[in-house]
Amino acid sequence: QVQLVESGGGLVQPGGSLRLSCVASGNIADIKAMRWHRQVPGKPRELVAGITSDGSANYEDFVKGRFTISRDNAKNTMYLQMDSLKPEDTAVYVCYAEIIIWDNRGLYPRPSTYHAWGQGTQVTVSS
Repeated sequence: QVQLVESGGGLVQPGGSLRLSCVASGNIADIKAMRWHRQVPGKPRELVAGITSDGSANYEDFVKGRFTISRDNAKNTMYLQMDSLKPEDTAVYVCYAEIIIWDNRGLYPRPSTYHAWGQGTQVTVSS
């Protein structure tokens, strides 16, 4: 079992910047894909950006040129640098990770896939 904890959210004016972090902890053998999603009340969860274990990044069109996703595998951490923020970026930003964990319930430890979600960090863009 692992945990993801986001941080870095806050209140910022339009055009401002924030840097979000997502730290994974627990019985981690390896972290595969990591993604940032965002949630607005009354709307479905929305993908923002994703990054592979090798650092290949993909962005949704509405953040291209403004957001940068990155990761530090040694620290089990993913980042989202958000620049030129707009009011419509206001949301709870949630971290997702596909994690290979060590399952110790059997006769010997063995790898197992775990899909982890964080609790989210609030980003508010307003004048």
